Amino acid sequence: MIADRLSIHPSTVSRILNSIGRDVDKWASPETVDRVRTLARELNYHPNPYAASLRTARSSFVGVIVPRLQDFVLATIYEGIEEAATENNLSTFVTNSLDVPENQRLRAQTMLKRRVEGLIFGDAHLDEPFLDELAAHNMPFVLVNRYAGDHVAATCDDYYGGRLVATHLLSVGRRDVAVLAGQRFASTGQDRTRGVIDVFREAGLDIPEHRIVYGDFDAPGGRKATERLLASGRPPDAIFATNDFAAIGALGVLRDHGLHVPTDVALVGFNDTLLAAELSVPLTTVRSPMHQMGRRALEMLLCVMRGEAVKSEKLKPELIARESTRRGAA
Repeated sequence: MIADRLSIHPSTVSRILNSIGRDVDKWASPETVDRVRTLARELNYHPNPYAASLRTARSSFVGVIVPRLQDFVLATIYEGIEEAATENNLSTFVTNSLDVPENQRLRAQTMLKRRVEGLIFGDAHLDEPFLDELAAHNMPFVLVNRYAGDHVAATCDDYYGGRLVATHLLSVGRRDVAVLAGQRFASTGQDRTRGVIDVFREAGLDIPEHRIVYGDFDAPGGRKATERLLASGRPPDAIFATNDFAAIGALGVLRDHGLHVPTDVALVGFNDTLLAAELSVPLTTVRSPMHQMGRRALEMLLCVMRGEAVKSEKLKPELIARESTRRGAA
């Protein structure tokens, strides 16, 4: 539009609008630069950073965006990404979005301006359109840990993991289970919760709505969710926290309320983080293939970057039974 109205070649307009500082002098006279930028302001025109990144020279970098790198799960996934990237002569840099969609958008735009080869998102939200926008502009990216829409993703089979938890709790005689379901926007908590619900329903047992509590995937989130759960009435005989750190928060609340694990309440986490086996009551949990997820995400991104057809992958988890669900303790 700008090129047509000013009778200037489109490549010249693009270079002017995407150049910084004195670099613009290479492409056009000061008068032409002024005309282009003035009209761009009048039209409220902004360059598309996604399309621009595809037109410019590539780097050897892959950008990785996660909610919080201090989280053990995400740090382990990133180690897998970095390991596979090194093997393929790529470098990575990682940033945190704090699970805020606007942060995700801004961090991605910053990475695109640095001309990354592709992006890996570990902070996908089920209800956000940003990833659809990226896909529409043919920016190579994959998801890891969480999925959203039909975008290529390397994840744990969280639904199957939830089914493993439910089957185990039923096998040790627990019938009244509550779920600390994590955040509603995350596929991880949603699928893990759905897996538990389905197995209990298949056994003729419904998990009522008040037994499913949402909150953050960390220890404070688990503490708050468990406080709400216990305030709603009689304690359940089992709690499934969809994250080990949320389970740690739950363990503290149960102790504060004089409830013993597993005698009064069985407790299960998810991911099998390093602390799980070292708690005062070793935690039954589901071991997710965190490192392998990271490796597969990078390998799948390479395929996307080459224009190859790639399907999402769900890696199988494993139940690790420990003291917190000991049979016959209730």
